Amino acid sequence: MPPRSNPALLAFALCLITLAVNLQAPLYITYADLSGQGAAATAVAFSAYVVGVLPVLLALGGLADRVGRRPLIIAALLLSMLATLLMLVAPGLQTLALARLVLGLGTGLATATATAYMGELMGGASSARAANWVTASTSLGFGLGAALTSLFLLRGPSLTPGSFHLQLVLAGIALILTWRLPDPRPAQRGAMLRLPFYPRGSAVYGLAILLAWAGTGLVIALLPGILRQHGLSAWSGFSTFCVTSCGLLFQPLARRMASTKATLLGLAILPCSYALLAWGANAGQLGAVLLGAVAASSACYGFIYLGGLAAVNQLAGSEKTRASAGFFLLAYLGFSVPVIFTGVLSDRLGSGMALLMFGGVLLLGCAAVALALVVSARDSADSAPLRLQ
Repeated sequence: MPPRSNPALLAFALCLITLAVNLQAPLYITYADLSGQGAAATAVAFSAYVVGVLPVLLALGGLADRVGRRPLIIAALLLSMLATLLMLVAPGLQTLALARLVLGLGTGLATATATAYMGELMGGASSARAANWVTASTSLGFGLGAALTSLFLLRGPSLTPGSFHLQLVLAGIALILTWRLPDPRPAQRGAMLRLPFYPRGSAVYGLAILLAWAGTGLVIALLPGILRQHGLSAWSGFSTFCVTSCGLLFQPLARRMASTKATLLGLAILPCSYALLAWGANAGQLGAVLLGAVAASSACYGFIYLGGLAAVNQLAGSEKTRASAGFFLLAYLGFSVPVIFTGVLSDRLGSGMALLMFGGVLLLGCAAVALALVVSARDSADSAPLRLQ
């Protein structure tokens, strides 16, 4: 394959785009202290990311058809660099909210076209293989940024750790490489607005990913403050890496399972892993936090993510793009709204009570969604092997 069409270059770009998203995660509590704010304000700033993603997800579904694939990836790289520059110039909670908004816009633009573009660069390879590349590169990126920042912070406290400068350098390289990529599909005229669509039987999978990503959001946004009480805040980036990127290890197993079974397994793992993680955070047991984060990642970015997305694609027929948008709409709502409420509870009742209440709701939610999934599967006799369409 000619170098210009190498899909690895696109995977590198996607990794750098998502690497920037959680680059600042280990510093959330520091930004809150600088601004004189608590967990609730931190959660709101964290959730600004979703405010950036949702407009792209809801209203700009046809943008890639109009301008092409490559321009959206280039725009996303530039936005990731802008967000990092903002945090270098004016570190603080208000700037974090703005940077997260910019990162949300960039991630939305990239994910809107990444799988289709990857498939075209692979020369018409199956959408399953293209989706696997995209999932692997983005899952790695989401966790790697936080881990890199934690590594630099272990050398000493800083508002501008070397990981920020490293992201700018690597994203600049990715920008040059992406510029050389071809854009196989010519721009076309088409409808810009493509609203999310929920085929019959798909909503329950959306609720499953909502619960899963609520747990992920809680770890990224609020865990640094809890770990700081035990002198472990510098390690929070590794918990973010474990809860996002380690799910990649479980994806091969998830692909060999039926979609319903994979999702049910994830729903069983999720409350158990959260209990271990929350206990470890409250007790200052770093090993329990990291082990719980890895287990949670197996559900959030392994079994529930792949199982749910595969099922939705199977149910969607010719409306796969809109159905995927509906799936991710619920995922991102879970990534933001429960985190904000838990942050408010943490400020008012203490972190221990907030974690306990979140865990109770999570357990009840997982049980209810699992029951609905079993009933739905029984009605539809869903036993097809899981495949990303």
